[in-house]
Amino acid sequence: MGESPKDRAVRVLGPRAAKRVTVFRDGTSYVEAGAGRQFVAWLVDFAVFVLGVVTGVLVLAGVDRTANLDGGLIALAMLAILFAVPMLYGVCYGNGRALGAVLAGTRLVRISGGGRIGKKAPWAMLIRTVLMPALLAAMHTWGGGAPGGSLARVSVDIGATGRLRAADVTR
Repeated sequence: MGESPKDRAVRVLGPRAAKRVTVFRDGTSYVEAGAGRQFVAWLVDFAVFVLGVVTGVLVLAGVDRTANLDGGLIALAMLAILFAVPMLYGVCYGNGRALGAVLAGTRLVRISGGGRIGKKAPWAMLIRTVLMPALLAAMHTWGGGAPGGSLARVSVDIGATGRLRAADVTR
């Protein structure tokens, strides 16, 4: 009798990565990115977001210095910067590979079948850099559980998934 898919995955990927083998909703196998890679990707993307916000604030300060803007307009512009920066960065994220993912060797894909994020990428980046950290901070402050819901996207380990598919391992 031949080797089981689980044993082949362990042989091809090693035991740690083999534990992360799962399937998309369409039945295609993939290797989910480990927590360390996901954190590195998020950290890099968050650093790009912070750099973009700092740049936006500096530009706004320069404009204010020459145009003497109203306080309400400055507050509105600051709020716009917080939302515009991740949305603009997200435009670069449509293929699932923003700078953080490139450096971490991951790709964010649709859980339904591993497809690209596409037009929802700006929204995904806004959630990733602004809304999720705010939600986690609120949960920590007020002591709450994780929000419910279902996953629409997942972070895939590109190298391990490629090795899995090259060895024709299915779950």
